[in-house]
Amino acid sequence: MKQYKCPNIKDWKSLCERPLQNQENLSEQVKSIFDEVKINGNKALKIFTEKFDDVILNDFKVSQSETDEAKNLVSGELKSVIKTASENIRKFHTSQQEEKKIIETTEGVFCWRENRAIENIGIYIPGGTAPLFSTVLMLGIPANIAGCKNIALCSPPDKDGKINPAILFTADLVGIKNIFKVGGSQAIAGLTFGTETIPKVDKIFGPGNQYVTFAKQLALNYNIAIDIPAGPSEVLVIADESSIPEFVASDLLSQAEHGIDSQVILLSNSERVINEINIEIERQLKELPRNEIAKIALQNSKSILLNSIDEAIDFSNFYAPEHLILSIENAENFTDKIINAGSVFLGNYSPESAGDYASGTNHTLPTNGFAKNYSGVSLDSFVKKITFQNITKNGIKNIGKTIELMAEAEELMAHKNAVSVRLKYLENEN
Repeated sequence: MKQYKCPNIKDWKSLCERPLQNQENLSEQVKSIFDEVKINGNKALKIFTEKFDDVILNDFKVSQSETDEAKNLVSGELKSVIKTASENIRKFHTSQQEEKKIIETTEGVFCWRENRAIENIGIYIPGGTAPLFSTVLMLGIPANIAGCKNIALCSPPDKDGKINPAILFTADLVGIKNIFKVGGSQAIAGLTFGTETIPKVDKIFGPGNQYVTFAKQLALNYNIAIDIPAGPSEVLVIADESSIPEFVASDLLSQAEHGIDSQVILLSNSERVINEINIEIERQLKELPRNEIAKIALQNSKSILLNSIDEAIDFSNFYAPEHLILSIENAENFTDKIINAGSVFLGNYSPESAGDYASGTNHTLPTNGFAKNYSGVSLDSFVKKITFQNITKNGIKNIGKTIELMAEAEELMAHKNAVSVRLKYLENEN
């Protein structure tokens, strides 16, 4: 990790820059894939699946027999812990349900808001070296609670034309039946336009590589909503003398192993703490199966000595991390100062991986500084909020003059008249 000592605030912007991804020809490639899938549907998906996943598929939908076979391949122990995580995630997201509250804003004027599930959603689950079955829980469970009618899940097949068994088991556990063996930007295109097999959806969720990320952004051009702008994973840890270097190092490496474009940031008010954590990183790195990935990610990462914990929090708010860990004394006393972060972990015994898997909070979070203006995925991500109003005769009498004068001031006389005719009718009625 690159090390910096008490940088001037004018240098914070450059220190907060994320690793630049190589996007040469990326936009052209993804746009051409979208065009092909839009025109040729399954035929295009078959060509791209053979090209990018090295397998020829004639049927993209996962059959029930494939799901049943996959469930038998998952160990009883893994099934048990997935169910435990599922229960915690369901508890937390169920708590986000809102009761209808009818507000009488003026006597006789009643306003309220109701939730309606987004009917058709698409979920993308990466496969490959890190099959993220945990993301099936994070997206499938709130979709289920919200009442989304149609859920389509896409995940890339392996060279045998199969999806990772844990992904299929987890999908079955949360009640997702429409599962398709399609990956990459072609899967996002399929969900955007619909094909002979894959249904067109209204909103797309899920992480992915830079091609998937760009494809989701492109889907916006076709009136498809997405969850959040999300790129490579990142974590920022603030550590003081009360932190345990072994713990902090493990948290930093847990994000570094995600991908070579991940970024981890360490902030501290103690040079000794930084040195001890860096020594521990070197020790733990040697033991990681994905250490080559983590090594490259660490080259994009930084440890920064600052004058105080308050200054470290200011830096963190400027950076706006996806994950923020406060490995500091009395961490809970600093929560009010956290302005920009996707998800926050307090104290030495709250590892970021708890949020990734089983504590209950959602791990689909904004990256690349988008924590300044986006929230992570929640139950709200799967619903639309519709406002209602019911105005009585007495209510229109009470609020009518206000509406008339405002409409007239804006020179929208039809708006004014919509109230005036009612008031006149009520006068004649009396």
